[in-house]
Amino acid sequence: MSPRNPTLAEIASCVSGYDPDALPVAQAQEFIARLVPRVQAVEKLAIRSALGRVLASDVISTIAVPAHDNSAMDGYALRGSELAAGGDTVLTVAGTGFAGAQFDGSVAPGQCVRIMTGAVMPAGLDTVVPQEFTRVEGDRVIVPAGAVRRGDNRRCAGEDLAKGEAALKAGRVLRPADLGLLASLGQAEVPVLRRLRVAFFSTGDELRSIGEPLPEGCVYDSNRYTLWGMLQRLGVDLIDMGVVRDDPVALEAAFRQAAQDADAVITSGGVSVGEADHTKQVMKTLGDVLFWRIAMRPGRPMAIGRISSGGHDAILFGLPGNPVAVMVTFYAFVRDALLAMSGATPQPLPMLRAASTQAIRKKAGRTEYQRGIVTRSADSASGWQVEITGAQGSGILRSMSVANGLVVLGHEQGNVAAGELVDVLPFDGLV
Repeated sequence: MSPRNPTLAEIASCVSGYDPDALPVAQAQEFIARLVPRVQAVEKLAIRSALGRVLASDVISTIAVPAHDNSAMDGYALRGSELAAGGDTVLTVAGTGFAGAQFDGSVAPGQCVRIMTGAVMPAGLDTVVPQEFTRVEGDRVIVPAGAVRRGDNRRCAGEDLAKGEAALKAGRVLRPADLGLLASLGQAEVPVLRRLRVAFFSTGDELRSIGEPLPEGCVYDSNRYTLWGMLQRLGVDLIDMGVVRDDPVALEAAFRQAAQDADAVITSGGVSVGEADHTKQVMKTLGDVLFWRIAMRPGRPMAIGRISSGGHDAILFGLPGNPVAVMVTFYAFVRDALLAMSGATPQPLPMLRAASTQAIRKKAGRTEYQRGIVTRSADSASGWQVEITGAQGSGILRSMSVANGLVVLGHEQGNVAAGELVDVLPFDGLV
């Protein structure tokens, strides 16, 4: 029997100082980390199909890498013990060693072997002098005093990976270098976790999809397109369910279908105080759902929980409807949650420290995310400066397009003076 999932109330009881009406960002992140399950199903893929996938188990090297001591340079392999202490070392050449065709002859005292990069070190030789450090006079190779020390320019067997060592750990999102590493081990296939399935839709009678007429008072739905773009970066399988009108029957059908088909469901709109209650009521009907007011700007309202349909549970993320708030709450809460659900080992997003070019008003007691343009600065101690894009309204989507990062002002932080260093979350590689 599989263990019972804790209820949302049980999870909340484990979060210190939990208050759904004024929830700090860090506590919301802790709650979500406790809530989300991990994908379990495993499949094997050819390594060329595994880029961006999550490794299901440790990859153990069945060979030493490199398999033999080898040369790191084109030059001459010699015995380090024969290097003269106070003058030139004079040697004769016994033969040549090539990569893939090692030198198998004997090397007498006073001899060396001409060797190429990657070639196996001949038996008994432990040092390589680069060819540009030597002088060749007839059949003699002269190594100047101090050109190398014993052991220089030799790659030792297993110095990259020892046989039996874990080359890659479970939970790693496979990158191009990892594919090369797998190939260096002779591994044609790799076990990965199945892709996470994510359904998403927008709610609201005022929304229209691209290509539809735009009556007065209506707007084109942008949130599905920003969500699609952000989700693409995570390598999940996407189910775009379009725009769902603010009707209980239509909403229930959409939620039921999404919960049945996906591991996670993301909606935008319908969770703010004062909005029509249809979305929230349907969420409550289909599962265990909480409605938060998070101490952040933008993106205060949010729904979180589990919904069920056809015997299948899905994690629900109900995001605000304002375009900037959708993006900010996605990066603050949803991105890491989906990576965790995919089985990936959490990696904190890199932050820059940049000098603010202007004073910023900020109230302590909430986390603020302001759109900024980061540039190099010779005058800043950090080497970076950031300028706020202008008006920071949560409906100004263009500000996210103009910006190249988010200025993150912490929960306890107050006003920022011009020139003061602030944290910046760069968009490069994120959006």
